[in-house]
Amino acid sequence: MSQLGPRGGRKMFEKAEGLSIAQQVESLEDKLTLCRQALEEVDFKLRKEELTSARRESLEKEKNMLETKAEIYEKELKTLRHENRKTVALSAAIILLVFVIYTCWTM
Repeated sequence: MSQLGPRGGRKMFEKAEGLSIAQQVESLEDKLTLCRQALEEVDFKLRKEELTSARRESLEKEKNMLETKAEIYEKELKTLRHENRKTVALSAAIILLVFVIYTCWTM
């Protein structure tokens, strides 16, 4: 499965090989949580600390990078959740089909 990366290029879920969709969702949720925590820390520093202009600029860049990363994680989560819904629907349809075939066969 391929997705558009942050720079518009194609990116493969290479790290996701061998993981179930649920495991991939859980992993991305953990990454997103850590990213949001780091974003809160940077935002707190920007608001509460007296900073040099160079340090403020550095923190602003870090904040922008973290916001971009969080957006990417959210998009990937949305895609994985959609894929998970499709998989669950397909599984339910197969189970229903097997049940109907079994019921017809035994009558």
